[in-house]
Order: sequence, then C-alpha cells, then structure tokens
Amino acid sequence: MNNIINRRNIHVGFHIGLILKGLYDIGEVLCGILLIFLTPERMSKLITLISKNELLEDPNDFVMNYLVSFSHVFSISMQHFTSYYLLSHGIVKVLILILLWKKKLWAYPLSCVMFTIFIILQTYRFSQTHSIMLLALTLIDILMIALTILEYRNIKTDKGNNEV
Repeated sequence: MNNIINRRNIHVGFHIGLILKGLYDIGEVLCGILLIFLTPERMSKLITLISKNELLEDPNDFVMNYLVSFSHVFSISMQHFTSYYLLSHGIVKVLILILLWKKKLWAYPLSCVMFTIFIILQTYRFSQTHSIMLLALTLIDILMIALTILEYRNIKTDKGNNEV
C-alpha cells in the first residue's frame, strides 16, 4: 500500500512539474519572440516610460534604478543572444515536455541528458552573474531530473508487470 502511495505521489509530482515547467518554457519562447522586436532603442524608451513617475516619487527605488542602468547596457548583440537563447532553450524544453507528457519512453533518458546540459550551462552562467533566478531554475531542473527518473522507473516496472 505504501509503495502505491509513493508511486502515486511521484506520478502527481512529475505531472505538476511538467505543467509548471511547460508554462515557464512557453513564457521563455514568448519572451524570446518579444525580444526579436525589442531593440535597444525601444527598450530604453519603454524603461524611461515605466520608470519616470516611479523615480520622481522615490529616486532610490532599487528596481527602477536597476532597469534604467540595464537599459544603458542593453545592446543589439545582447538582444540577439538573449532572444536566441530564450527561443532555443524554450522550444527544446517544450518539445521534451510534450514527449514526456505523451509517455514516449525514449524521451525520458533524453530529457535527463538535455536537462543536465541546461544545468551545466546555467551553473556556468550563475558563476558569472550570481543570479538567484538561474539558481532557482537549476534547482527546479534537478528536481525534474529526479522526478523523471522515478517516473521512468515506474513506467518500466508497470510495462514489465503487464507483459508477464
């Protein structure tokens, strides 16, 4: 009975993870598309429009000051790199998640390899930026790998029991 509950918890956790990662990855794709059209000039105008009133009210507003300083370093090469990164990263992960949702057995090991590659890239990037967001994404990817391995074992066990 306890084994059935654990298998059920793994299955539910795995599907919740798929949904949450899917939503995040779709957001990555949409942001990548948005960035294709958001040139440095447009970014600067947008941030000026957003921050103008906020900085008049509170000149020390951390978020608005960060956005303003970011708009000064946002370049065309940063625009292209970020757009490419978000699109490629998001599309690959969305495709993998669709395959996992459809229970394609070969997609489980593939997803573990791909998530591991993303973890390596995110860890490298974290060492440069110290972004808490990257750290959180990396931890979520590690959790997804663990859930994917457990779900894969459960599916393989179920297939083995059905063939007997």
